[in-house]
Amino acid sequence: DKLYADPWLGQFFRTIDQKHIEAQQTDFMVMLFGGPKNYGGRMPIDAHEHIMITEELFAVRQLMLKDSLIEARVPEKEMADWLRVDGAFKKVLLKASPQDCKKRFKMDEILDFPNPTAGRRAS
Repeated sequence: DKLYADPWLGQFFRTIDQKHIEAQQTDFMVMLFGGPKNYGGRMPIDAHEHIMITEELFAVRQLMLKDSLIEARVPEKEMADWLRVDGAFKKVLLKASPQDCKKRFKMDEILDFPNPTAGRRAS
């Protein structure tokens, strides 16, 4: 809910059904932690190649993820493991400029939105 409500990150997900993306994220992380292999989506590098992901965007999303895990009372060790695994994708997801983005298919949009709250976020 936080991500969809956020004035910046929410823009990246406006055309994606929330329940669908939540199920995909859950299936992906369950698979990575050794559970059933129910994930049928693209690998992160392919799923995000059309999105301009900056250091700031990645950090804001990571903070939201951590806050959500805390709210869900995920035990500290599991939370640290989740954040470590999630953070392991950072290097392949970050882009230096919009020119580094690629459409996944012909009608795809490159998603690159300025942070409407720049300078107002707490660190």
